[in-house]
Amino acid sequence: MTPEASLWNCLNGKALDLLFLIHKGTWLWLTRPLWGFPFSFLRVPWLVLLSVTLCCLLRGAPLSPNSTQDEDSFTVGVLGPWECDLLFTKALPHVAAQLAIMRAKRDFLLDLGTQLDYVILEEGCNTAQALATFLSYRGAVAAFVGPSNPGYCPAAALLGQNWGKALFSWACGAPESGGTLVPTLPSTIHVLLAVLRHFGWAHVAVISSYQDVWVDTAQQVTSALRTHGLPVGPVTSLGPGGQGSVGALKQLQDTSRLKVVVMCMHSVLVGGSEQAVLLAQAHALGLTDGRYVFIPYDALLYGMPYRNRSYPVLRDGGKLFLLFAGLVILPLIPQVSPLFGTIYDAIFFLANALNHSKKQGGQHSGKYLQDHIISLDLAGFSQRIQTDERGNRLANYVILDTDGQKSQLIPTHLLDTSTQLVQSLGRPIHFPQGEPPPSDSNCWFDPDTLCIGGNSLTYSMIPLFSQPVIIKMSSACTALCFSTLILQFQPGGGPNKIMLTLADITFIHPRLSQRVNSAAHAQALMGEGWGGSHGWCPSCPEGLVLTLVLASPEAHPGYPQQLPEDLRHENVNLCLGFFTDLGVSAIVFEHCCRGSLEDLLKNEALRLDWTFKSSLLMDLIKGIRYLHHRGFPHGSLKSRNCVVDGRFVLKVTDHGYLALLERQRVPHSQPLPEELLWTAPELLREPEGPRRGTYKGDVYSFAIILQEVLARGPPYCTSGLSAEVLVWGSFVEKCPFP
Repeated sequence: MTPEASLWNCLNGKALDLLFLIHKGTWLWLTRPLWGFPFSFLRVPWLVLLSVTLCCLLRGAPLSPNSTQDEDSFTVGVLGPWECDLLFTKALPHVAAQLAIMRAKRDFLLDLGTQLDYVILEEGCNTAQALATFLSYRGAVAAFVGPSNPGYCPAAALLGQNWGKALFSWACGAPESGGTLVPTLPSTIHVLLAVLRHFGWAHVAVISSYQDVWVDTAQQVTSALRTHGLPVGPVTSLGPGGQGSVGALKQLQDTSRLKVVVMCMHSVLVGGSEQAVLLAQAHALGLTDGRYVFIPYDALLYGMPYRNRSYPVLRDGGKLFLLFAGLVILPLIPQVSPLFGTIYDAIFFLANALNHSKKQGGQHSGKYLQDHIISLDLAGFSQRIQTDERGNRLANYVILDTDGQKSQLIPTHLLDTSTQLVQSLGRPIHFPQGEPPPSDSNCWFDPDTLCIGGNSLTYSMIPLFSQPVIIKMSSACTALCFSTLILQFQPGGGPNKIMLTLADITFIHPRLSQRVNSAAHAQALMGEGWGGSHGWCPSCPEGLVLTLVLASPEAHPGYPQQLPEDLRHENVNLCLGFFTDLGVSAIVFEHCCRGSLEDLLKNEALRLDWTFKSSLLMDLIKGIRYLHHRGFPHGSLKSRNCVVDGRFVLKVTDHGYLALLERQRVPHSQPLPEELLWTAPELLREPEGPRRGTYKGDVYSFAIILQEVLARGPPYCTSGLSAEVLVWGSFVEKCPFP
């Protein structure tokens, strides 16, 4: 008899017949004997937590998970914002962990040979606090179930690898560099891409609620979809209680060719108030007429019931197109979140990995658990826990449809994550207008095809323009054709990007505008240094504001091919294209309205608390890490080329500028000492000065920026030495190599 059945027998006696904490209402048990466990639930009132406590007392189970510890114990920490988010609290992590641990201990197939235990760990509501709290748990547990906030997943993965502790997380994707992080669910991005590819919907908007866990989720979704080449935008967030819903929906209306809206927030089906307000406002504005498909992202993270299940909230209007995990039914009532089953499965998944590690002679440590998750097939709480020969999690997803009138959800399509194919279940999706939103070009989903404005351009055309090309623009038509062809090679290429000439730009700085009226003035301008300026492009959509980073006029006009083609990350400023005219060449980046990090630090009217500072530094770390993982050292990292957008997200910019000058053999001009305070000593010692970037040099530059942020002052502000002394004096001779 399974431990769950034993527990049920205990609770189903004359004295105790309750299982979970229910304040009001009923609990509905649904039977799925082929998937999970053949429970048969009863309708019960509340008092459930008391029942579990009394049952544990009668059976001799400890009330405190950490009441007894010995050297052979293996404690699992369950991370989550349990105290500050009511809907996470409703997942009942204590009960889920207790059931999973009891089953693992009593499963005759598992020979753990250790005292398996658990502890519930509070994660914190904002990302910076969550990371700081995570650091304090280093010695508390042997492995983690979490994080639940994807905002600090990369940092947690690196820390876990350093600590030798496994992290089994449903919110984090597989890290690029491996490590001890194990995703307990299939890649939600791959699931989303498979559905978008099947229906041909490429243009996506992302809306999140105000909580950090969902804002960071939206950023991850946006970055991942853009990495796969899809045009994503707008990306926005709501305020508490759904404030700002009308403004967000207005942005959708102003965006052409938009098909899908991904909602990163608690689903209305589990009590999410922000999503309820958003959908109600969308219905009031007439946006639920079938022109958009609304996908609640959180439903990809857990199983939900749909057979013989009624959702009255669906009668309130709108087209709710729902994706969610699992073909099996998870008991769902208003008082309990379906995340319960996800937590249970993650813990039992970890216990089986620990068992496989022991059988193969591994240590009772979380360090190597990721090596023992291959080819598993287990009965989870609400679905099978399966992995392939590479350890990737497998599961089935269904697409549910509602006609906006009835309160039932009906499955229409099945997605098998082992093949990433979507199959029809024989029932068409009901759209309000009788037909789905029109499909986009297939080129958006073809990795071997460049998609410009929905028109495909295969790679076979690239060799025509692979060599440096010098073109004299004799007419507006020639200029337009040239700019369109060059644009296909840029990281920011897309339907709304154009090549710029001086006639297209109105400069905010008049002094700079006057200097580019002639080639002579342009050359004089280049002698001013390496500074940048901001320009406004009236011919771009919505008056897009751009940043021009000036390059040397001697740079060859064919240099766009010299830069990386796909540097897209939330914390790396997007390169939109290249500007060349009258002997002036420039790299065009997106403009960030908050200015540089240096500007923020100098703004005494802006309050920078530790949370704000740590958030900016985490963004900087993510940006540098992304560039380094792409084999792209920055080479000129400093606080003035770390820009901040309107959401106070820091982005690394001017990346590749020094490498471009080096490749083009541009004559070197000696920079001012103040420009070299961020440069590593070994680079200063080079005969011609710093002309290239290195990974260690970027780490040194980051340390100087860290000092700037912590002290809120310029580099070496406490030394009392001038820049000349620091750069060219004893500092260069005595400071060792990194």
